[in-house]
Amino acid sequence: MAGFKRRNVRQVRPESSAIINERCLRFPDVRLIGADGSQVGIVQTRHALQMAEAAGLDLVLVAGNAQPPVCRIVDYGKFKYEQTKREKEGKAKKKTQELKGIKFRPGTAIGDLHIALRKAKEFLAEGHKVKFTVQFRAREVTHPELGSTKLQWMLDQLGEMAKVDRPIGMNPESKQMSLVVSPGKVTLQTSKDGKAEDLQDSRQAV
Repeated sequence: MAGFKRRNVRQVRPESSAIINERCLRFPDVRLIGADGSQVGIVQTRHALQMAEAAGLDLVLVAGNAQPPVCRIVDYGKFKYEQTKREKEGKAKKKTQELKGIKFRPGTAIGDLHIALRKAKEFLAEGHKVKFTVQFRAREVTHPELGSTKLQWMLDQLGEMAKVDRPIGMNPESKQMSLVVSPGKVTLQTSKDGKAEDLQDSRQAV
C-alpha cells in the first residue's frame, strides 16, 4: 500500500493462496497471537505487521473467518513446514475401511472355523468390515441350517467386537449363505438353552 514501507523484510515465497504480511492489511484489525504463542489481543493490522517485522518474522493469517480475523507472528517457512507435516501424519493415520471376505463350507471342521475366527478378529481390530460366506454344493443346499449354525456361532464368538451390517441370508442362485459385520458392539439374542441352532431364525434374512 502507498506510504507504507517495510523494514527488515524477510525473504519468503508464500503460496498464492496464503495471506501473510502486507496481504493481511486487507483487514483493518486482527486478533494477534505473539511469536511465543501468547494472546496479544485485538490490534490494528498495520501495527501487528510492524511487530512481526521488528521480530524478523512474518504476520500470517490463521483464522480468516473469525471476527476479527486471527493472525500470528511466526516464521512462515517453519509454519508451512509444520502444517504440511501434520497433514501428512494425518493422512498416514487415516485408514480406509475395506470389506474382507472369509469363506468356508457347511462341513468345515471346528479347528478351521477357529482359524477363520482369529482372522476375522484381526480384520475387525484393523477397522475393516468382514463378510462371511458359506458355499453350498449339490445336496448341501437342502440343509441351510448347516450354514446358518456356523455363521451364528461365528457371530456369537465375536461378541462385542462386531455389529451386524447384513444379517444371515441365503442366495439360492449362487448357493451361498452370507453374513456381514463391522467393528462395534452388538447385543446378541440368547436362547434358553444357549444353543446356536436356536438363534438362527432371529438372524435369518426374510
